[in-house]
Amino acid sequence: MNWIIAPVLLPALLAPLIGYVMRHDITLARIASVAGTLLLAGIATGLLISASSGETEVYFLGDWAAPFGIVLVLDRLSAMMVFLTAVLAVLVVIHAVATGWDNKGRHFHALFQFQLMGICGAFLTGDAFNLFVFFEVLLIASYGLMIHSGGKERLQAGLQYVVMNLAGSTLFLFALGTLYASVGTLNIADLAVRVAEIPPEEAGLVRVAAMLLMVVFAIKAALFPLQFWLPASYANAPAPVAALFAIMTKVGAYAIIRIHTVVFGPDMPALDGMIGDWLFPAAIVTIALGGIGVLGARRLMPLAGFSVVGSMGTLMVAVAVFTPEATTAALYYLVHSTLAAAALFLVADLVITRRGTDNLQAMPVTVQNGLFSALFFGAAIAVAGMPPLSGFLGKLLILDTIRQPDLIVWAWVAVLTGSLLTIVGFARAGSMLFWKSTAEPVPDLPEGTVPPPAARAMEVMPALTALLLLGLLAVLAGPTTNYLEATSVQLFERSDYIGAVLGTGEEG
Repeated sequence: MNWIIAPVLLPALLAPLIGYVMRHDITLARIASVAGTLLLAGIATGLLISASSGETEVYFLGDWAAPFGIVLVLDRLSAMMVFLTAVLAVLVVIHAVATGWDNKGRHFHALFQFQLMGICGAFLTGDAFNLFVFFEVLLIASYGLMIHSGGKERLQAGLQYVVMNLAGSTLFLFALGTLYASVGTLNIADLAVRVAEIPPEEAGLVRVAAMLLMVVFAIKAALFPLQFWLPASYANAPAPVAALFAIMTKVGAYAIIRIHTVVFGPDMPALDGMIGDWLFPAAIVTIALGGIGVLGARRLMPLAGFSVVGSMGTLMVAVAVFTPEATTAALYYLVHSTLAAAALFLVADLVITRRGTDNLQAMPVTVQNGLFSALFFGAAIAVAGMPPLSGFLGKLLILDTIRQPDLIVWAWVAVLTGSLLTIVGFARAGSMLFWKSTAEPVPDLPEGTVPPPAARAMEVMPALTALLLLGLLAVLAGPTTNYLEATSVQLFERSDYIGAVLGTGEEG
């Protein structure tokens, strides 16, 4: 199926076109970027419909058969992740254009398209080495987006971000080298076959490679003890970029789900549940750190950053169980937490632009205080996991699927306590931003000073749409969960994936 390559090829072709041909015409760049992103969303929708049949489809680049050639694989999981990326990208690019963020530095739209290329490629690739390649595309593009519009603090945070991720890339290469030395391949389907054939007593190098890969993906997913880079990086990034980065941590989660289920599955005697034994406690601590960070935050953007840390911990608690039921709950929460984080960052941008600072302190009330307080309330209950939005259902699904006696108490205590800390932290922030500020007298502006303008409909629309999608995700929880249950079954029944990639060698 030739359309499988389109989510990678479209932004890869559009990015240099925007960067070189349209770099001096922001209007033309905006039109091309928005049109390309909408087209990507249309393609992603078609791929999601195609994948819903349950058939795993493969695209062989250059018509080279696996495991020798490069393959892109479309199943329910990869189609869902590409679709989620495309929906998020549409919201972010419209917000960036409407608020003028894209015009505060050079090459925003070119870097944005390169970012989409890397994200979609990571979700579709069927080869571990090409997963590394797409991770590097992500790193380069995301660093450029992080320092968009400049500033000393943004540059410092970007440097910390890139150094941490370069360290992860180095470990990734070590892991891939160790894995190739052990089994002689890096194709994911071929790895699954060969790793399963290794006797436990001869699997020392494979265990080392599996742990190294988990550490690499944990860096991307911001899991303890490697989560420290995220709050500062997200807090200092432009808000639309931070909203796009909501899918970036999910790339790490996706990689853990894909690699440590298909290749190092829970039934692999060579690993004997080792990955889950390390992943679960790391996720528990990550929830705690996220909740404490939200409670102690004194600025709005770090508060949003710590909320992402906490949500990743909640997600990985379910992933670490490595059962189809827990994976279904994890995938539902993954979709929810991505849209919730994006909504929070977009709302935060609208608020900060009018207040002039993200400090959580009482200030004179801003224009459209009622509108912004309603949007912030919606984003807050979404992130905290309160009804009626989908976060409540997502956390309930996760807690319901973790029934192992040695895990259940830790999971319930961590998730519920983390939720409580998040609720209190957001309640304090909302009170300071929108309630106590009404008691502050509005000072007279100096002559010639223009007050912050009211937000136009196009500026509010992306954040409001994200919140509406969260409501829709709750209303359609039944059909969504049915799709995700089929996704989990397909993921754990590796024979279909392996057969599609290694079977006929014909173009999908």
